[in-house]
Amino acid sequence: MSAVKGMKTRKRWRLIAFIYGAALLYLLFQGGKTALMLFVILNVLLLYLVLGRWSGISKVSGIRSYRLSGAAALSDQSLTAGSTLDVQLTVKVPGVYPIPYVLLRDKLLRHNGQQLKFEASFVPNFKRAGEVLYQTPPLERGEYRFDSTECISHDIFGLFEHSGSFGSEAVFSVLPQIIPLRQWHSIQSGFRGPYSHAVAPRAAKETTQINGVREYLYGDRLSRIHWNATAKTGDWKSKAFERESLPRTLIILDRYSADYPAPAMDKFELAVSAAASLIDSGLKGDTAIGLMSSGKKLTMLPPKSGVDQRNVLLRHLTFVDADAEQGLYKSVMAADSRLEPGSYAIIISGTSGKEAILSMEWLSRKGLTPCLMHIGGVKRLEEQSRLMIRSKGWSLFELKQLQELPAVLEGGRA
Repeated sequence: MSAVKGMKTRKRWRLIAFIYGAALLYLLFQGGKTALMLFVILNVLLLYLVLGRWSGISKVSGIRSYRLSGAAALSDQSLTAGSTLDVQLTVKVPGVYPIPYVLLRDKLLRHNGQQLKFEASFVPNFKRAGEVLYQTPPLERGEYRFDSTECISHDIFGLFEHSGSFGSEAVFSVLPQIIPLRQWHSIQSGFRGPYSHAVAPRAAKETTQINGVREYLYGDRLSRIHWNATAKTGDWKSKAFERESLPRTLIILDRYSADYPAPAMDKFELAVSAAASLIDSGLKGDTAIGLMSSGKKLTMLPPKSGVDQRNVLLRHLTFVDADAEQGLYKSVMAADSRLEPGSYAIIISGTSGKEAILSMEWLSRKGLTPCLMHIGGVKRLEEQSRLMIRSKGWSLFELKQLQELPAVLEGGRA
């Protein structure tokens, strides 16, 4: 690209040299006021073109700021998949050289190498400054980095290009899309542990020790409301008490690409968003949640509670891809030594049935209580698999769109 630009510049200088030589010969051999005036004007224009190299654009400075656009901008929401950003660039060009306009080229780089390029222009004011505002398309989950902004100016004839840049790099993460979940019966009872009768009473028992503040849940007693936090935030808040023994939940995310075939890879995004929503809701409910994610390598995050655990799990889900080299059943068996008996295991998968049944049976033999959340739309769960899951008393949910998740969970089994 730079070689082509350099070749064009050399051709233009040769053209100018030819015109200048012709004007000089015209002055020498023809003479007169017309030839002299033409030669003087040509020298003034040539001086203008040469001084363009010191127009100040090479020392340009600027600031980039961005915020969530639309309805999300009015709330304190995290940047999640599908969000768009309003980006504002404030630019200052030093010097006094006249610049007709400034072209800005901005670049947004995703962690997987994907590039989003933006281009805009502005006419500098009398202080040689200006602002540009543009909006990004809906962003996919992942980590993004703004590269240096390139600023380009031309002379009034558009013959030569001068450029500079300012390094206002910024890095931010786009989390998986999360949908708020209210209280539901089937999985929430699994969180509390009634499938293991020996553990359930201890898991549900709370101490009198306050362990912070949580969101108000419908049905909380007045004695649980944290009035000071409610008055400060303007939203209902409840007291969170420490538990003698937290229920443990393990979310198993199936990352085998064959279960999410093209062109429906958005179903894998649905699986990731469902996992993120369960993690976000479960940890708000004082549940110890872990994650098993088997791709090119096995990632096992043991069940824990707290904000730090939520951040760790969501950060992992920000970068995951459907890159597993083996099916769900083999992935579960590979994690044999790291599975904790007594946990409630939620499998999130798009498999058609056989792999899910084998995996659930394996987990059950290891002392875990399995539950299947089937991501539908591409592969429907086989009717025989449905009947087998119901006959064993395991919970089954079928999800086609993320917006349906609260209704599917609250409505019970498929």
